[in-house]
Amino acid sequence: MVANVGGIDRGLRIVLGIGLLSMLVFVEGPSKFWGLIGIVPLATAAMRFCPLYSILGIRTCPATR
Repeated sequence: MVANVGGIDRGLRIVLGIGLLSMLVFVEGPSKFWGLIGIVPLATAAMRFCPLYSILGIRTCPATR
């Protein structure tokens, strides 16, 4: 897997992932489990690879040589 998630994109994914996961703590009722979606942006930020970006041909990180 070649990295296709850049620095700013990675930071935004981390913030979004933590924000979504916080729904598990702060939201009442069954809708709180939508916060589990936060795992996806955190995982793609950690791996620096987004499968959807690969399919669409998007690359937000600088080219590696």
